[in-house]
This record gives sequence, C-alpha cells and structure tokens, in this order.
Amino acid sequence: MAAVKGETTKKYVTSEELKQHNKSGDLWISIHGKVYDVSDWAKIHPGGEGPLLTLAGQDVTDAFIAYHPGTAWQYLDRLFTGYYLKDFEMSEVSKDYRRLVAEFSKSGMFEKKGHHVMYSFVAIAVMMFLCVYGVLRTESTLVHLGSGCLLGLLSVLSAYVGHDSGHSQVTWSPTTNKVVQLISGNCLTGISIAWWKWTHNQHHIACNSLDNDPDLQHIPVFAVSNRFFSSLTSRFYGRKLEFDSLARFLVSYQHWTFYPVMCFGRINLFIQTFLLLFSRRSVPDRALNFLGLAVFWTWFPLLVSCLPNWPERIMFVLASFVVTSIQHIQFCLNHFSGDVYIGDPEGNDWFEKQTKGTIDISCSRWMDWLYGGLQFQLEHHLFPRLPRGQLRRIAPLARDLCKKHNLPYRSLSFWEANVSTIGVLRTAALQARKLASAGGPVPKNLVWEAVNTHG
Repeated sequence: MAAVKGETTKKYVTSEELKQHNKSGDLWISIHGKVYDVSDWAKIHPGGEGPLLTLAGQDVTDAFIAYHPGTAWQYLDRLFTGYYLKDFEMSEVSKDYRRLVAEFSKSGMFEKKGHHVMYSFVAIAVMMFLCVYGVLRTESTLVHLGSGCLLGLLSVLSAYVGHDSGHSQVTWSPTTNKVVQLISGNCLTGISIAWWKWTHNQHHIACNSLDNDPDLQHIPVFAVSNRFFSSLTSRFYGRKLEFDSLARFLVSYQHWTFYPVMCFGRINLFIQTFLLLFSRRSVPDRALNFLGLAVFWTWFPLLVSCLPNWPERIMFVLASFVVTSIQHIQFCLNHFSGDVYIGDPEGNDWFEKQTKGTIDISCSRWMDWLYGGLQFQLEHHLFPRLPRGQLRRIAPLARDLCKKHNLPYRSLSFWEANVSTIGVLRTAALQARKLASAGGPVPKNLVWEAVNTHG
C-alpha cells in the first residue's frame, strides 16, 4: 500500500507540457522519465548550450547515455524538478541499445583506451622531424615536395588525436584531454578546438538534420538536398542560408568541383576558426585557443619561409593541403549520401536518426590508422565515448542490432562511398540547373555569403 501511496503522490507532466520548456532560460529535459530543469546548467554545460537547446522539451535518455560517463549521473539530482513524465515510453530498440551500453560499461570497454594515441604522437613527432629536416637540410625539390606531403599526413593524424581527446577517449582527466586537444588541434593544425567542439557536438546530436547539423550546411558551395534551394534558416548558426544566384551557380557544378574544393578545405577551417574566436559568441577558453593558434602561425610560416623560393613554398603548402583533403573527403563520405531531414531530432528516435544518417567505410585492419576509427562512423555515433580501438570489435554487435530492428547499416568501400556521394551531389546539381533555367532569386551579399557561415 505504501508503494501505491507513493505513486499517487508523484507529480507528472505530459510530453506536450514538457515541450513548452524548450528555449534558452527555460530548458527542461527528461531522462528515464524524470524531468530536469537544465536552464542554468546549460550556461556551463561542457558540451555547450547548443545540444541542450536542440533536444530541449523531450526525453533524451539515449543521447544522455551515449555522451556521458557514469559519473555524470550524480549531477542530475540537484536539477530534478520533482516531476515525472506521465506518458514516458521506451522503444524496443532503445532497450537493446541501453543493454549494449551497460554490457560495454560492465566489461570495462570505455576504460580500455589502448595505445593508439601514443603511437599517433610518436608518428607525428617522427614526421615533424623528417619534414623539418627535409626543408632545412636538403636542397632537393622532390624532398621538399615529400616534406609538404608529410606535413599534410601529420595534420591528418593530429586531427584524429584531437577528435579522440574531444570525446574523452584519451584519458579520464578533463584537463589532460584539453591539453591534448590544444596541442593536436590549435598548435599542430591551426584549427581551434573550440570551433571543433562547437560544431561537432551539434553534428552528433542532430546528425544529418539539414537545418541543425552544421556539417551539411555548406551553402553556397555544396547542397546535398534540393531542400536547401528554399533558403533554409539554420537553427545552429541562427541565420538564413541564402540560395542566391552565386549558390545556384556553384551547386550546379558541385559534382565536378567537389574534389578540387576538398583540396583547399583546410583554408575554410582556418577561416571558420577565426570567425568564431573573433565573434561575440561565448567561447570557452578563448585565450587558450588564441595562444595555441599563435604557436601554429609562428612555426608554420617560419618553416615555409625556410624554403629557397616562392614556387617551392607554394608547392609545399599545396602539397600539404592536398594530402589533408583525404580526411575532408572521408568526413563527407560518412554523411553526404545518408538520409536527411528537416527539424529538431526527436529524443525518442535518436538511435534511428544515427543509423539513417551515417555510412561506414569498409577497410582492412591495417588501414585503420589512416581513418582514425571514423570508418566505423555508425559505431562511433552510437557509442561516442568508446575508444577507437574498440570500434572494430563491436561493429558486428551494432550490425546485428540494426538488422534486428530493420534499420539501415551501410558499410561501403572507399570507392563505393565516393560514387554514392558524387551521385547525391550530381542529383542536386541537375535540380539546381533546372531551377536556374526557370529563373531564381536575386544575388545578395555574394562575397560575404561565400565565406561566412556564422552571421
């Protein structure tokens, strides 16, 4: 009877009532049917306010389990509103997913970091030495070309280490992870880890949402769907993605320009880094990010200046950019040809959204170092805290779970993924050409639209 009496004293809200608390300053979420007020917490949330705003007003149990270690649960009690979700339900796929996470946690898989980061840093140090030696101690143009390629490969491996540390896959110490991020990101590649965390957290939460996922918002250069032709408003950037005459022209040829643009993708990341750091947005560790960038923009130009002439300097920089394009291309292959949608992701179908929006790249084990674990893109999205060395091991379990619930599990070869991606770009390009033949919007602020995505 006591249990029954206890149940009757509980306070409840419905899903519709919960949805009303979905804006900054009034953020409620539900986890396991308990309702929490995260309005104030959002301002100091390590993952930023964006993910909370995206999932506000709904049950976020699967997403919370995916991105937070067990130690995070202790912080929830002080945020509890006293309300429970009256119509809380758990889908069968969520039950199976949570069971898998529990099994991984019980077996200690999240703690088994492996030695790949140490190996990566050793490889990065060796390549840096060979690159600097090739520039300073030889006069061969071919050696200088090779040094530029080594610098590009160094940047690729360093970016993967930054990615791992951003997901707390390197150590359990937040401070150590932050130091690794700043070294591997800001100091070695010139890309702000603050910018990466800002966009990457949102990408994971709203995977392949056209108006929420910044990794799909590349207007005016690329459009993976004709829905961009209506000038969508980006909920992430808070601005309209104008599909003007410049965008219409560039998108019409995007299946031809894709690879050339990827060769210079690093330049865009430099631009986005400074746009964020010089913006009025709240940027965690802004000073540290500037300090790390100062390190990069000191050693990189200095190294380039040591080359004997301008043609070789240009060749060196271009070679490094072309090599890093392999990584930029891979990021696109993982999502460009996945399913897309418009609107906020729903917490109760979080698992389904991840499976539909991601594509794995099949490769041999000996090639794992080049892909940084992201060839197991779906596995990484479902279990983002799992160290990359564990992803190949759990891939069959993810595949079986998708099969059981009739959800897509797409694993393509590198060639097949390229064909699929170019096919998506070509389809949108031909649709843009048809739109162009019928007339379209008037050009507006073309230069600004070409480089700015932050408003």
